Amino acid sequence: MMHKFLSVITLLVVLTVSSRAKDDLDNLATPPIYACNGTCVTYYLCEGNKIITDGTGIIDIRVGEDFTSECPSYLEVCCEKESVLDETPATATKPPRQAIEYTCGARNADGLGFRITGNNNGESEYGEFPWMLAILREGEVLESVLTVFECGGSLIAPNVVLTAAHCVKNQPKGTLLVRGGEWDTQITHELHPHQDRRVREVITHSQFQKGTLANDVALLILDQPFELAENIQPVCLPPKNFNFDGSSCFASGWGKNHFGKEGKYQVILKKVQLPIVPHNRCDKAMRTTRLGNSFRLHRSFICAGGNKDEDTCRGDGGSPLVCPIPDVPTNYYQAGIVSWGIGCGEQGIPGVYANVAMFRDWIDQQLSQFHVESKHYTYT
Repeated sequence: MMHKFLSVITLLVVLTVSSRAKDDLDNLATPPIYACNGTCVTYYLCEGNKIITDGTGIIDIRVGEDFTSECPSYLEVCCEKESVLDETPATATKPPRQAIEYTCGARNADGLGFRITGNNNGESEYGEFPWMLAILREGEVLESVLTVFECGGSLIAPNVVLTAAHCVKNQPKGTLLVRGGEWDTQITHELHPHQDRRVREVITHSQFQKGTLANDVALLILDQPFELAENIQPVCLPPKNFNFDGSSCFASGWGKNHFGKEGKYQVILKKVQLPIVPHNRCDKAMRTTRLGNSFRLHRSFICAGGNKDEDTCRGDGGSPLVCPIPDVPTNYYQAGIVSWGIGCGEQGIPGVYANVAMFRDWIDQQLSQFHVESKHYTYT
């Protein structure tokens, strides 16, 4: 994401905790020396550390040659040996809540268990968008099976994913894997584990147009529902034809930070705040690009952004664009699905998203066939 991110073309990015960039491997030639006089442990395993109890702790996620730390991982703290806990304390997590107590679209603006600093590149808080999903694909490379990143998605019911049709059209369902609760793709030190689920059915809109990406919406039915947790919860869907013009919204994803070869996929889930652009204004803006004067924006799209370097970018296809529910600023409707754009972050050129409100009836109809109730994604 670039503070930006968007994907019309699906690229493969290895999303495993063992993956490392070449630069990282080169840096291991001289092992760093850490200054901890106690024991480095994951942040919630140090007794008396406020991070594990009330969420007031701050963890610095900065990395680079100009930053030194007492411990190897930014999610580890230097702890006195007598204060090291053998297991996660009961106070570190809230008691499990009944499913009926979960409210869709609840954003964790301050994160879960800790807050971060050093997030100068649009990194989200841990667990900030609990509906955010990574859609992965298993493939064989040199006789080995690798899990690679395909696109983003959102959880709308415990066993249902909303994503873009262009991400999953013609993909064999047996190769798809959906991961919930992910944040930093290269570590496993978070308090709440991520969960993986297989895909049972892929449903793409019958009027999806591969060329124009019109009606770019799809549903994935999972073989087993996610176990709802603090870091895995559904987003709310808006009523039919709900108008988001004038809203300030958030998009999230692991896509590229810049358009083109210089862009890099993100390790930590990024977010960017974007204004919704009215359809007619977006239509006019698109005609100033290489699309030309004859271009007409299909009615199945909405637009957001238009400020320089604030956009979605390649690799974020299928990811959600969410907007605050009127009069309920803590909860969010999903307004759009990342679909396409002209470059990334060009001044005056918004990103284009599938209009979720337009497809509300279609979503309800499709899910009724699988006995999925709309209460999961309807704010009440």
